[in-house]
Amino acid sequence: MTESAVRIGRVYEPVQPEDGHRILVDRLWPRGMRRGDPRVGEWMKDAAPSTDLRKWYGHVPERFDEFRTRYEQELSAGDAQQAVLRIRELAVRGTVTLLTATKDLDHSEVPILAEVVSQQPGRTAIDG
Repeated sequence: MTESAVRIGRVYEPVQPEDGHRILVDRLWPRGMRRGDPRVGEWMKDAAPSTDLRKWYGHVPERFDEFRTRYEQELSAGDAQQAVLRIRELAVRGTVTLLTATKDLDHSEVPILAEVVSQQPGRTAIDG
């Protein structure tokens, strides 16, 4: 799978042809959006950080490194791991765009999830 197979973006942005399969990866439904909004595509909340982790992090940039570590641990087990495998399968078939309602994409879960999805199965972020 190539790096370009997984993109990130905000769910409020208009749908672009290069987005491929759009997947909302937030635990909560975005404010101001109706169910069935075409900008969402598929909602995969199991790929989102747990409620406890999300509340602890609170999008405080100084906590991002610890958030990354905890979130990567969550993604390696249970329903979250299954969501990663599903996204990886979709990315093998074509471009996938992971979406969030968060304004600060760089300090959100989507770049972390994109990196995890783009890794070869059985490898870790440390392996590269």
